[in-house]
Amino acid sequence: MSFQAIKVRIEPPVCFIRIERPDAGNSINRALVDEFQQALDGCDSASIHVVVVEGAPDVFCAGADFTDYSANEANAVDPQALYGVWECLASGPFISVAHVQGRATAGGVGFAAACDVVVASRDAQFSLTELLFGLYPACVLPFLARRVGFQRAHYMTLTTKTVTAEQALAWGLADECDADSEALLRKLLLRLRRLTKAGIRSYKAYAINLNPVVAQSRDGAVKANRALFADPVNRAAVRRFVETGLFPWEE
Repeated sequence: MSFQAIKVRIEPPVCFIRIERPDAGNSINRALVDEFQQALDGCDSASIHVVVVEGAPDVFCAGADFTDYSANEANAVDPQALYGVWECLASGPFISVAHVQGRATAGGVGFAAACDVVVASRDAQFSLTELLFGLYPACVLPFLARRVGFQRAHYMTLTTKTVTAEQALAWGLADECDADSEALLRKLLLRLRRLTKAGIRSYKAYAINLNPVVAQSRDGAVKANRALFADPVNRAAVRRFVETGLFPWEE
């Protein structure tokens, strides 16, 4: 299939899905979500049992494309569809691996946290910046809390501070970290290639029931996200930032 916002490379049994929006900071728009779901739907086949999510060397994913919320709402992300993509990464019949290089911001943290394994480069950075605009990461939090626990997800939300790769590794947001993350990924894939689709499918179905927070939180997270972006004050803050580059507290 031909995609505009992602690039897909198949090396059975591995499917590489790369976020490919360099002119928009690898941000998330409706097209990216729709295409990502199409790509994941294809990974239900017997020939694919590992999915690798990648970004650019300097930015993994910058979160939602604010331009769409201020200028072209038809392109704005549907939170239910985005949550569905992340839920598919978390519970789908494959091992999902996020290869994080550079910045993972807001929804970028969601893409990483939704995956079964996170491999990070030493320069990787993770941050939740939503509260700077009066928003909060409603859809990200169930996936993030599943990995790092409520308090650390709470801390990242409230402080909006950047978490380094080393700190992410200590917290469990990253599982492996090295300056040469490409080499780490290659070694990991050598091992994962030996597993069977049937075994992975059976285990993932079992594991998601052990920790059902993602499924249990879906409706509340989507409802909260829609309310946040429908709030006229929040929308004005986002629009002002897109038009001027100024944060809400700046003159």
